[in-house]
Amino acid sequence: MNRKLALLALVAGISVFSGARAADHVCSGTVEQISYHANNTFMLRLSSMNVPVFFCSPDATHTVAGTSYTTGPETCKAMIALLITARESGRTITGMYFDGAAVPAACNAWTNWASANIRNFSY
Repeated sequence: MNRKLALLALVAGISVFSGARAADHVCSGTVEQISYHANNTFMLRLSSMNVPVFFCSPDATHTVAGTSYTTGPETCKAMIALLITARESGRTITGMYFDGAAVPAACNAWTNWASANIRNFSY
């Protein structure tokens, strides 16, 4: 009987762990596109990405399915300024961490109109 309980606990633990995992991926490249889209959202495409991705709103907290990370309005405004600076200077973003259920396994495999949270980036 103890073996059955241990096996059941193991299966339940694996199910809970795998269900809670959010998709994430790290992309690098130059800022190729920063776009505004109604209703007050911004999109970004790095040179390694195939399409732009929604990443924040300057009016509301940006949330996406598959992650507990969020981006507030003031952070959004600061990120836009940093990304414009990176674009104009031609500097490479060395690692941008994207989180969320719509994040693909490769930077060049985004679906159109996808949303993600940007957890971290540097240049």
